[in-house]
Amino acid sequence: MTGVWQRLFSYGALFALWQLGAVLAGSRLVPPPLAVFAVLFQRIVDGSLPYNTAITLLRVGISFTIAMVLGVAIGTAMGRRPPVDRFFDSWLVLFLNIPALVIIVLCYVWFGLVEWAAILAVTLNKTPNVVVAVREGARALTRDYIEMAEVFRIGRLKTLRHVILPELSPYIIAAARSGLAITWKIVLVVELLGRSNGVGFQIYLAFQLFDVTTILAYTVAFIAVIQLIELVLLRPLDRRAHAWRR
Repeated sequence: MTGVWQRLFSYGALFALWQLGAVLAGSRLVPPPLAVFAVLFQRIVDGSLPYNTAITLLRVGISFTIAMVLGVAIGTAMGRRPPVDRFFDSWLVLFLNIPALVIIVLCYVWFGLVEWAAILAVTLNKTPNVVVAVREGARALTRDYIEMAEVFRIGRLKTLRHVILPELSPYIIAAARSGLAITWKIVLVVELLGRSNGVGFQIYLAFQLFDVTTILAYTVAFIAVIQLIELVLLRPLDRRAHAWRR
């Protein structure tokens, strides 16, 4: 319970600083917390916030899943096969250094303002980060376990399932936890530039009206959803991923 109270106290201190900043600023561009939560409640009641949040979460979920699957597969291959790593390392560095905005704009220019172009843009931005994390994990695999699996001839699929993936799981979960935050931020930019719904599009509309209260309301709502996913799904997976080491 101590940790819960510390977390609640931390949030309380943050809101107190927010309220103090709003009072000192004395401007509608720095709205107080109560004003933001009032707009948040209004958007929930009229249904616009749940709808746009669900659309954004769907895009996050699809692109995040594709990026994780591709990243784990490519990262494992690069970490386990030095020739593959040497060949694709320069490609990886290239994609890591291309700005996210450039990839988004190019996907829209080449493929049009369609849904799958938005998903592709997010996936291309996220996948290299997963590859880097998983590659390092694959390089650090305990060779003794691999050799034991080869001696007992348990097969490639069972070796992957019972030897490689358990050792890689901490790296995969770490990539997932950091990648979720990156993914939803990129999705918001994708929606702002080329979609007609979603949280990013709503923030764009509010920006045109200099409606900072609405911008913060959508931001608070989506951060709360992501934090819930972190607490309910990713943290338990993280504990389970490290359990085998104890």
